[in-house]
Amino acid sequence: MSKFENVTAVKEANIYYDGKVTSRTLEFNDGTIKSLGIMLPGEYTFGTNEAEIMEIMSGELEIKLPNEEWKTLSTPETFNVPANSSFDLKIKTPTDYCCSYIK
Repeated sequence: MSKFENVTAVKEANIYYDGKVTSRTLEFNDGTIKSLGIMLPGEYTFGTNEAEIMEIMSGELEIKLPNEEWKTLSTPETFNVPANSSFDLKIKTPTDYCCSYIK
C-alpha cells in the first residue's frame, strides 16, 4: 500500500536521538496506530511496549532482534518485533520506515 486514506495525523513529531530519528503518528478510524518516519545514519536501540511490524521502504541497515544475530536487510523488507522487548539498528543511509503497532 503506497498511501493511507481517512487518517488523522498527529501534528507534533516524535523526535529521538537528537533529531536523527523522527516520525509522525497516524490514527485510523478503527483505532489502528501507525508511525511514518526517517532514520539518519547512526546506531540506535528501541524498546517496545506493544508488538510492532516494521516496514522498511528504503535505506541500508542492519538489525539485531531479540535473541538473534545481526542481519543486513535488503529493502524493501518487513520484520516483526515482540511486545516488551528491544531491538538494535545500525543505519547506513537515510532510511524510510512505517511502524504498525499491534494491540
